[in-house]
Amino acid sequence: MSGQVIAILGLAACMILCGTGSALALFKTGSASAGVIGENSKLYSKVFVLAVLPATQGIYGFVCALIGISKVATITSVDGGLAVLMAILPITLVGLISAYFQGKTSVSAIHAVAKDETVSGKMILFPAMVETYAILALVITIMLFGAI
Repeated sequence: MSGQVIAILGLAACMILCGTGSALALFKTGSASAGVIGENSKLYSKVFVLAVLPATQGIYGFVCALIGISKVATITSVDGGLAVLMAILPITLVGLISAYFQGKTSVSAIHAVAKDETVSGKMILFPAMVETYAILALVITIMLFGAI
């Protein structure tokens, strides 16, 4: 297997896994939001942000795959492909896992807003704390690409 193939597989896995994590989480938050809004449509703006927060990991995976694809043409060895694969791993794994758990946290926050809409501003903090780790993985992946 060539270095370019290894790099492309890693980049594709990043997009697939980050996108899957975000899609699963958005399914959960969208379902919870639909139930809450169905009961009280005035809560739409308060639950919307909570519902879409897990989409960011899919975006991070997409951005990192775009950055990484620019490295593929310059790969001349298996080691070069492995370097791209290793650079993309932080956002690939953390993006998948954090999206899923951010979705679960957001669903809980959406349910809390349904019970008491005055807590909506406070509730955004909990899924945002999960987001922190996705951002850290994004930064590390970008830094690793800079080192290649």
